Amino acid sequence: MGKRRGQPVHGWLNIDKPEGITSAAVVARVRKLLNAAKAGHAGTLDPLATGVIPIALGEATKTMSFAMDGDKTYTFTAIWGAATDTDDREGKVIATSDVRPTRAAILAALPRFVGEIDQVPPVYSAIKVDGARAYDLARDGENVELKPRKISVYSFDLVGESASEIDHFRVHCGKGTYIRALIRDLAQALGTVAHIGALRRTACGPFAENTSISLDKWESLGHSPAALAHLRPVRTVLDDIPALALTDQEAHRLRHGQSLALFPVAQRNPQARLAQGIPVQAVLGETLVAIAEVGTGMLRPVRVMSYE
Repeated sequence: MGKRRGQPVHGWLNIDKPEGITSAAVVARVRKLLNAAKAGHAGTLDPLATGVIPIALGEATKTMSFAMDGDKTYTFTAIWGAATDTDDREGKVIATSDVRPTRAAILAALPRFVGEIDQVPPVYSAIKVDGARAYDLARDGENVELKPRKISVYSFDLVGESASEIDHFRVHCGKGTYIRALIRDLAQALGTVAHIGALRRTACGPFAENTSISLDKWESLGHSPAALAHLRPVRTVLDDIPALALTDQEAHRLRHGQSLALFPVAQRNPQARLAQGIPVQAVLGETLVAIAEVGTGMLRPVRVMSYE
């Protein structure tokens, strides 16, 4: 077996991504500065987008799905009168319209895009079609047809106007929502076309803009205690699932992939609402030992943590 590269750094960083770089590039820069063995991000941001991008390090990568499943909040601008092939300002203009919706018309249309709705993702997206990314097929000139998906939009607000061609919005939504598609569809409902101008994510699950640090500022701290001080615990994204306190012996068994009898654990954790099939945090003190699943009379380890 080859020698593992990098150091065992574990936890979450709440990075404020600058415009013009990919989410993968942010991960690479964080990983390089910390010489971290493992790193990943929860929730991709397009290069033109800025804002909150949670970076998982080490064993936190095993909890990324919980961050991805969290609610998200975005602020953005809609540029009316031009549609692009990417539904944002980086694309090629493919249609124009002289129609500029009034404030009253926008406010009347917005409720149609709140709640559980069907959304066809943008053609330029990372969704796979017959094993290939949709954006790769689109760039090759192929006709890409994507199926509608159910998404949840909790609020969609007009928050400001800067010109007749540009309006400012804020959306609070669930996972899988494409803001570019929301503006595309809103414009269609208003009898015009539009695309995204600026896009910023202000919250992603438990990570918020006001507790983030810019990538440049964080990098300026270097590989130092000050940089590591911004690291948040592996458990940060697990607040919405029950936590079960273990004994040393139980923790040892889970770490070795063995299931536990549920009753003794549940009896010591009467505050936890347990139901069959739900995920739980199995903890020893403040340390996450495993993400486990409640079974019939048993607690089964699903993702075991290893902090070496």
